[in-house]
Amino acid sequence: MIGKLRGTIDSVSEDGCIVDVGGVGYVVAASARTLRDLVVGGPATLLIETVVREDAILLYGFIATAERDWFRILTTVQGVGARVALSLLSTLAPDQLATAIVGQDKASLNRAPGVGPKLAVRLLTELKDKAAQWGATPGAKAATTSAPDVPAPPSVNEDAISALVNLGYKRPEAFGAVARASGRLGPDAKIDALIREGLRELSR
Repeated sequence: MIGKLRGTIDSVSEDGCIVDVGGVGYVVAASARTLRDLVVGGPATLLIETVVREDAILLYGFIATAERDWFRILTTVQGVGARVALSLLSTLAPDQLATAIVGQDKASLNRAPGVGPKLAVRLLTELKDKAAQWGATPGAKAATTSAPDVPAPPSVNEDAISALVNLGYKRPEAFGAVARASGRLGPDAKIDALIREGLRELSR
């Protein structure tokens, strides 16, 4: 099983890339979000989820740990294969996805190609508790490019995420790290403790 690839990006297509590792080219499927951050000819490290089928061994790559974690969560739902999971992650960032599920925002999930009304309801029903563990706020709706910019109420988790982003980490990574830290520390955790635990998560 392959868990990570570090090499040079040989090419990027609409739904994946080829990573050259010591002269061997690995075909890796990825979300549009991950592919946007790859540069042909440039170095890259991708977290890999390996899926073994009877007729193929398929590799799915992620720059952000949070995106890889959500890929795993999504594919536990009946009817959500790797392609639909990548479609969701291409449409919504991990924090937006968690917020949409906790807020029961079916419309946001329906924006992803391949996600119909019935599947959206199944996702909202089966993943609500898991999404809440990521620190998403109940009642909130996922941000969209056409929606008005309505600021969410501040929270300790959000402040900790912002602090990690200001330290140079990408928001999806910071979101996942703070969510996991919050799950360990509990709802009464102070911001300094969340930041410390978040940094420990990011250094793993």
